Order: sequence, then structure tokens, then C-alpha cells
Amino acid sequence: MRAELEKMARRGALIVFEGCDRVGKSTQCQRLVEALKTSGRQAESLSFPNRDTAIGKLINNYLNKKIELENHSIHLLFAANRWEMVPQMEKLLKSGTSLIVDRYAFSGVAYTAAKKTAEVDWCKWPDIGLPTPDVVFYLSLSPEAAQQRSMYGNERYEKAEFQAEVERQFQAMKDESWETIDASRSVDSIHREVLETSLRAIEENSHKDILPLWKREKLTL
Repeated sequence: MRAELEKMARRGALIVFEGCDRVGKSTQCQRLVEALKTSGRQAESLSFPNRDTAIGKLINNYLNKKIELENHSIHLLFAANRWEMVPQMEKLLKSGTSLIVDRYAFSGVAYTAAKKTAEVDWCKWPDIGLPTPDVVFYLSLSPEAAQQRSMYGNERYEKAEFQAEVERQFQAMKDESWETIDASRSVDSIHREVLETSLRAIEENSHKDILPLWKREKLTL
């Protein structure tokens, strides 16, 4: 009985992949979900922006250069797109399902701050209170190397000079809790490292509360 109760109390881990465009985040997310399911664990993938929602469809049109939106406005739409998924995220995590997320609030901050139209603390403000990731994998790749990858340049932000500034914003924001990974390595090599760290994070956080992201009192506007 006790073992059954403990099993019921276990939550899933929130595992986030961050980095500039075309560094391999989507590939690693997919590989990780498949590996976790193969090992008998519950896992689901989630990408931001979620382009299936009403807000997500608007963001998709912006990213594909079909419409123009003011920089502050699009930032708030990205944040709203994350918030509309929170009830589902929390439900899955509490049920024991680990969520593997392709981009999160950190991308929102890095990309808007790179435009130089808003301060970093302002960029963080709309995402205060989102579920905090249990692990953040930061895939690092030079803009020049990313530029050589297929389909680079199709979306609005895929310009080498802008991506270099996004990289600088990520570097300023990340802390010792992030796992930095050299994305120039082979897909298999990266996957092995990611899987090992993820399995450890799932076990270490299975009985911990889901904490809120960032704190109002630490931000200045």
C-alpha cells in the first residue's frame, strides 16, 4: 500500500531545451521523449510557441512574415501562449508525466531583449509564476555554424547578426543550474548526455513541489 501511495505521489519532470535557431532542439526533444517512453516512463513533448492555439496561429503568421506586430505586443503574445498551456502542463506533471519542452520563457526574454526595445526585467515580468523547469539544456552553437543547417533563414529571426545578439542575451541570463551542451557534436552523443541527465532529474524531483519561475521582488521596472 505504501509503495502504491508513493508511486501515486510522484510527479513528472519539466525538462526544457533552449538555444538559438537551428541548434537541434527539436531533434533532441523528440529523441528524449522516445527514449523515456521506451524505458517505461511517461513523457510528452511540448513546443513554444504552440502554434495550434488561437494565439499561436497569430504568432505563426508573425514568424512567417505574413503580418507585422509591435515588439512589446509580440512579446506579450508569446507569454500569453505559454500561460494558456499552464493548466495542461501542471495536470500532466502532477500525473507523473515528464514534459519535454522545446523553448520556454528564457527564449522569450532573450529574443525580445536582443531587439533592444525592452529591458530584461520587463521581458521577464509576464512570465513570473510559470512552472520552473527541473533542468534546462542549453544547446550552444555559433551563428555561423547554425547558418549552414537546412532551412535556415525561413523565419523572421533567422539572421546571423540577430542570432549572435540572442546568444549574448542567453549567456547573460543562464546560471549554474543550466546544462550547457556543445551542439556541434553528433546527435547521438548529445542524446546520450541529455538522457542521462534527464533520468537523474526525473528521480531527484519526483517528490518535490513545482516552484514558480522568477520572483517579482527581484525584478525592477
